[in-house]
Amino acid sequence: MAELESLETAAEHERILREIESTDTACIGPTLRSVYDGEEHGRFMEKLEARIRNHDREIEKMCNFHYQGFVDSITELLKVRGEAQKLKNQVTDTNRKLQNEGKELIIAMEELKQCRLQQRNISATVDKLTLCLPVLEMYSKLREQMKSKRHYPALKTLEHLEHTYLPRVSHYRFCKVMVDNIPKLREEIKEVSMSDLKDFLESIRKHSDKIGETAMKQAQQQRNLDNIVSQHPRISGGKKSKKEACASSELEVKNTSPMSEQDSGILDVEDEDEDEEVPGAQDLVDFSPVYRCLHIYSVLGARETFENYYRKQRRKQARLVLQPPSNMHETLDGYRKYFNQIVGFFVVEDHILHTTQGLVNRAYIDELWEMALSKTIAALRTHSSYCSDPSLVLDLKNLIVLFADTLQGYGFPVNQLFDMLLEIRDQYSETLLKKWSGVFRNILDSDNYSPIPVTNEEIYKKIVGQFPFQDAELEKQPFPKKFPFSEFVPKVYNQIKEFIYACLKFSEDLHLSSTEVDDMIRKSTNLLLTRTLSNALQNVIKRKNVGLTELVQIIINTTHLEKSCKFLEEFITNITNVLPETVHTTKLYGTTTFKDARHAAEEEIYTNLNQKIDQFVQLADYDWMAMEPGSKASEYLVDLIGFLRSTFAVFTHLPGDADAHSTMSGKVAQTACMSACKHLATSLMQLLLEAEVRQLTLGALQQFNLDVEECERKTQSCPLP
Repeated sequence: MAELESLETAAEHERILREIESTDTACIGPTLRSVYDGEEHGRFMEKLEARIRNHDREIEKMCNFHYQGFVDSITELLKVRGEAQKLKNQVTDTNRKLQNEGKELIIAMEELKQCRLQQRNISATVDKLTLCLPVLEMYSKLREQMKSKRHYPALKTLEHLEHTYLPRVSHYRFCKVMVDNIPKLREEIKEVSMSDLKDFLESIRKHSDKIGETAMKQAQQQRNLDNIVSQHPRISGGKKSKKEACASSELEVKNTSPMSEQDSGILDVEDEDEDEEVPGAQDLVDFSPVYRCLHIYSVLGARETFENYYRKQRRKQARLVLQPPSNMHETLDGYRKYFNQIVGFFVVEDHILHTTQGLVNRAYIDELWEMALSKTIAALRTHSSYCSDPSLVLDLKNLIVLFADTLQGYGFPVNQLFDMLLEIRDQYSETLLKKWSGVFRNILDSDNYSPIPVTNEEIYKKIVGQFPFQDAELEKQPFPKKFPFSEFVPKVYNQIKEFIYACLKFSEDLHLSSTEVDDMIRKSTNLLLTRTLSNALQNVIKRKNVGLTELVQIIINTTHLEKSCKFLEEFITNITNVLPETVHTTKLYGTTTFKDARHAAEEEIYTNLNQKIDQFVQLADYDWMAMEPGSKASEYLVDLIGFLRSTFAVFTHLPGDADAHSTMSGKVAQTACMSACKHLATSLMQLLLEAEVRQLTLGALQQFNLDVEECERKTQSCPLP
């Protein structure tokens, strides 16, 4: 057992020794600890000493074996040291020479190095400048464009600069400054272009009347041209229609680039002669500020903002344009300027509608036109009601028609304007009636109420040419001779025709049918006859100082005017081409008018005669207590009979150129005579039956009877049948 343990211990110690020999020094700790952990460390030390001695013997053997070689090596090494020292000295000397010789080369190499560095830097700089210069050039171009107010090109340049050039050099500081500046530049372009638009809108507002005047001149020329073409169809081939003219004008304006470099709003145009061609209304306006501003805002994504601003401003301008001046009704120029401004406004809007896509639309234009139409019609109704001059009303009508035709040519509905003209027509008729009331009054006041004397054939034909009168007996009579009527007959007849012409003038260009025109003229003429002329005649008849001779002449005159009514009917038929037999044709009431005037004159004759008789009877001075009668009739009665004879002699001048006329004239004379005699008889009876006459003598009765017999005798010799 002890032997076995001894063998194991020896084997363990051998293993430990091998580990010590083969293990790294840093890791020998655990091996030595295993020795000290055992109880045989003494024996291990012995073994270790023995192993060391073995290694020492091996080293000694090896050294003895290699000693001569070691000595030889040392000897060789000493020899090599001498040679090495020589070589070192040679190398040192060669190096010194080389260093001395290479100094210039080193300097040259340093210079070459610096040149190469500079060359590399220059090349890099050129490359970088090649990238930066286009950016700087574009930025310079941008500033130049903005300085010269070329805003739309400036915006395009800005887009190229931002998206194409700046990204290539975005790491440079100056580029960052530019990038930060781009929103400010955009805002500046927006503000400047909006400022140009405001200038344009202000200029348009100031020059609307000029634009409208030109458009209305164009419409007038087109209407004149249409009239010429309708009269001479052959020459129409060489003329442009209105649509063609407008189309060519539109095309010219559309061809104008919105990139135009000019920002002026209105072009100056001198007044042209009537014979020269009037430029198109669009030719007066440079719309490029609107186009540029629209494009700029579209590119900037703010088109809706621009559209709202434009429409809002134009609505405000429309309200200003539609506000008429307070004294517009005083002159035609006031109306003309008002219409010019409205036409100018809508010509501009119509052009904007057709040359921009969506800036304004048809609904917006229609809304503006509805507002304009209502305000214009209201203003015209108000201001035209102040007008009392028919010439001004007629000129206003012609101006309204031209205004309507002009806007109709641009596609605006104008039916309401023509409906309003029918209202103004009634007012025009009233102003005509007032004017002709004064005309008739002047004619009747200035008339001498005596038959017109003619001394030669020329004067006779002149009067017959003025008034439709035919009398074979009068034609046969030698000169000098007299017409049965006084001067107011042809004057009144001609004034009635003038009135009809004035009514016809208003109905022109109103797009009325011939029947409507005829009906309007006849109704207005009836008002003239039954109201205006009738009142004038009644006023003359009822005048205090009118004499029997004048009343007789009025009867004669109204008789002839009554006959002329059929000629007035024919006159109206000729100018309207509507036959009197047409259904619903209004008849003239002239016959009634002149009959009423004649009856009033007859009544006035009877009344005047009776008043004169009363005046003479009041002069009667009977002595009811006289014992003897006088030898002749009373003086007052002789004077009265003389007056009546001279008065009834006037009735022999009543016209008798026709049987019916003669019968009527005789009836008037007979009625006047019978009325006078009856009134005289009644007045004489009243003298006898007065309450103051208490008693009568036979002599007084005989004198009274003598006066009555004188009346009977003179009545039998009356000049009237």
